[in-house]
Amino acid sequence: MGSKDQGANAIEGRWLTIPRTLSFVFNNGDVLLMKRGAHKRIFPNKYNGVGGHIERDEDPLTSARREILEETGLIVRDLRLHAVHNIDAGDVTGIMLLVFTAMSDQRETTESDEGTLHWIKPEQLADLDVVEDVALILNRILHTPKNAPPYFVHVSYDDADQVLLRYAE
Repeated sequence: MGSKDQGANAIEGRWLTIPRTLSFVFNNGDVLLMKRGAHKRIFPNKYNGVGGHIERDEDPLTSARREILEETGLIVRDLRLHAVHNIDAGDVTGIMLLVFTAMSDQRETTESDEGTLHWIKPEQLADLDVVEDVALILNRILHTPKNAPPYFVHVSYDDADQVLLRYAE
């Protein structure tokens, strides 16, 4: 089957998503979060993991590694897929978010125009202005057995704009 036979142009009536990665880097039990810059269009001044769009010529793992390096300067190990989130925010397109974790042997990071980096103890999350589902994602990751397969979730919003998570069984 060639590239023309893949059906990639059959978009009429299809749900389309933008692929992104979100990574949480750990060191000595702390997680690296970015406080996004006030100038950022998405999640300004909120704490989040690091990540971004998957480029056309990348696979998700390569994208996650690249985004971690670009935004933190860290070369990580044990980069692993933990979750796939299909996010319906009510627009014509959605987000397919691939959530990764990684380990870092160092804590020294580089500066980024995306925001400021902070090593945080997971129990401090409640004291921070985090992106609405970050605490939920991290809690699930931290309480999942080390070699568990990735989990899958559909994310949407109710009439009050509150996040709804529907996990696959």
